[in-house]
Amino acid sequence: MDPKYAGWLYHTEHGLPINEAFQPVLNLEHEAIIGGFKCLYWLVKHEIAHHTNYPALLDLADLLGCEYFAKLKIDQRTNYRSHRIVDEMLQILGEVVEEPILEAIKSSKAIGLEIDESTDISVIKQLDLHVRYTDKEGRMFCQFLDLVSIPDGTAITIAEAVKEVIIRKEIPQDRIFGLGTDGAAVMTGRRNGTAKLLTDSWPGLVSVHCAAHRLALACKDAADEVPYMKIFRKHLQDLHLYFRNSANRTSALKAAASVLGVEDLKVTEVKDTRWISQEKAISNLQRNLPAVLATLAEEAELKKDPVARGLYTYCATYRFVAAVHLQSDILPYLAQLSKLFQKEDINFMAIKNHVPVTIETLRIIKAAGEWQPEGSFLAQVEEKVANLNISAEEDRVRRGTALPTDTLWARFQTQFMEPYIDGLIEHLELRFQQLGILGAFSSLGPQGPQADESRAISDLQLLAKQFPPISEMALLQEWQSYKVLITTVILKDKSQLEIMTAMASGYDELHLLYPNLSLLSAIALTIPVSSVNCERDFSAMNRIKTDLRNRLQGNSLTACMKMSINGPQVKDLQYSRALEIFFSKPRRIACSDATCQLCH
Repeated sequence: MDPKYAGWLYHTEHGLPINEAFQPVLNLEHEAIIGGFKCLYWLVKHEIAHHTNYPALLDLADLLGCEYFAKLKIDQRTNYRSHRIVDEMLQILGEVVEEPILEAIKSSKAIGLEIDESTDISVIKQLDLHVRYTDKEGRMFCQFLDLVSIPDGTAITIAEAVKEVIIRKEIPQDRIFGLGTDGAAVMTGRRNGTAKLLTDSWPGLVSVHCAAHRLALACKDAADEVPYMKIFRKHLQDLHLYFRNSANRTSALKAAASVLGVEDLKVTEVKDTRWISQEKAISNLQRNLPAVLATLAEEAELKKDPVARGLYTYCATYRFVAAVHLQSDILPYLAQLSKLFQKEDINFMAIKNHVPVTIETLRIIKAAGEWQPEGSFLAQVEEKVANLNISAEEDRVRRGTALPTDTLWARFQTQFMEPYIDGLIEHLELRFQQLGILGAFSSLGPQGPQADESRAISDLQLLAKQFPPISEMALLQEWQSYKVLITTVILKDKSQLEIMTAMASGYDELHLLYPNLSLLSAIALTIPVSSVNCERDFSAMNRIKTDLRNRLQGNSLTACMKMSINGPQVKDLQYSRALEIFFSKPRRIACSDATCQLCH
């Protein structure tokens, strides 16, 4: 009898289920290799230094009774724990993680890329590639694709690196339709930008400036146009640094908070590199403002601290308190929009649906003026100013007489509040209302057939012109039947996302009846409107490549990131595939079964 059937016969004769009967019976040598892979994968998945900890982890497993690890010790020099074999096993695990992802990408109707570059701890410039694709059911997925070290950050270098990765991984270039970047000039330059160079190679590529970056720029530009709001943001950072840089000041702040009954006291940092970080800083400051002012006053009076006096002079004013409350009302809406844009599977509908809502909310806040709704922070300004007793402390006319409260509010409203809100609305509309090619996809939604017919046809013609695989005549013919489909039959009462997912699916008959509309739906799902996934990849890179692991680079760093970001749970990895790749090369370790075709 063929030995490979012996295990099946034994299991079936003893009444075991048929699926268990076909499971291979591993010998100790195979179990030892798989155990080594599990230990290494556990370390890498948890972002722990693998070279230094892998031998120690095997020793621990041996100490706990895993005797089969003794099979890894062939002789004094060969024990499968060297840096070379660990690096080789690392690459094998990275390949096992990547294989199913690449297969899914190659079968996708449309593919989108997110790219960004950054510098790691070793001052090596790294280019990150993140990919978006759809599966057979029309669902969209995002995965880390690769990390490439590049000598410089020029557009030519970046474009060549991207094309090299795509060719090396055998990703169909004719299905790449979307490119998401952070909007830097090197990425989006009209003449020599990376997007322009890639478009020359991949006709139909749509380059999109990251929505989260656009939102941050809109907020920053609006604040910069109002001089006081620009200085206001700088003083928020000064407050954070004043308390952070001194343990004594922090203790004094906590003591003041304890007296005033304030909890969770913290003056939070404002960072340009973190989107809408000002919202958290404002929220904390608004809650802790009495304790902050009391501490600054004490430091200025008792310790004659000039920095504290300067900060207190600026903060103990009506307009500062009003500005804090204005930001407390506005920033939550902007922060919610930012969080939405940072979702992994975000698509163009988030811009189309939610940006207008935010703009209208800002208009309502402005129109309310001094009659803000009860429960808003702006409605509490007068009460807060009265409690702090600063209404006339620093806001004085030249002759030294205090201004009345209603005059202070009117001045704040006309000089600061209204210009700031107008600037936010203007920049949001400027950066988001003109969606270009993305706006044309709205014709595929449930409202498309109900809109102006000529506009819908114009959108479809624009899409057919942008994406060469689409036939304009065939697309318009499909559209006539599609209008009836989404208003009557199986797609009735579904959202645009549900409609596009159903159209992009390869299982239903819709992709056969409407091939051009099916492809457009897949394209709409995979065109990235942000590059936030690249930012997350860089965060993972910074956690993996630290000061103590600064020599980690190249394929090893990429493999670690694949496992950390894309890898399944330790128990779910296909270790049998890793074992197969491992024994594809001659090894000194061989199982005791002479008939084993895997390692003999």
